[in-house]
Amino acid sequence: MPLVRIDLSTDRPPAVRRAIADAVHQALVDAVGIPADDRFQIVTPHDPEELVFDPNYLDVARRDVVCVQITLVAGRPRELKLDLYRRLAANLAEAGVRPEDVFVTLTENALDDWSVGNGRAQLVELGAVAGAPVEP
Repeated sequence: MPLVRIDLSTDRPPAVRRAIADAVHQALVDAVGIPADDRFQIVTPHDPEELVFDPNYLDVARRDVVCVQITLVAGRPRELKLDLYRRLAANLAEAGVRPEDVFVTLTENALDDWSVGNGRAQLVELGAVAGAPVEP
């Protein structure tokens, strides 16, 4: 159950924003194995001057960054995360985003760090999430 925040420029029209959100979700389904209906995203457009990213940090030529922040339960292996980054770049390229402009961060937490309604910790009750080992 990831929570995804996508920050991007208002220069990208609403239909493109939706295509970007769809591409991010599909990468999570394909790489992590989350269910297709496990979709929680916050897409926030910003005036271009509000997105401040170094244009050449680590020799990546950025122009119009799409920042994807994913919060998910810890425990997935490095290889899965690296595959997720590749899929995100490929899927977003199909949505019109240059791979150089795809900026991703993952933040991991535990099953008991989630409540998705009704004051319950549903993930604790489930005991597992897609792509992560079962907690004791």
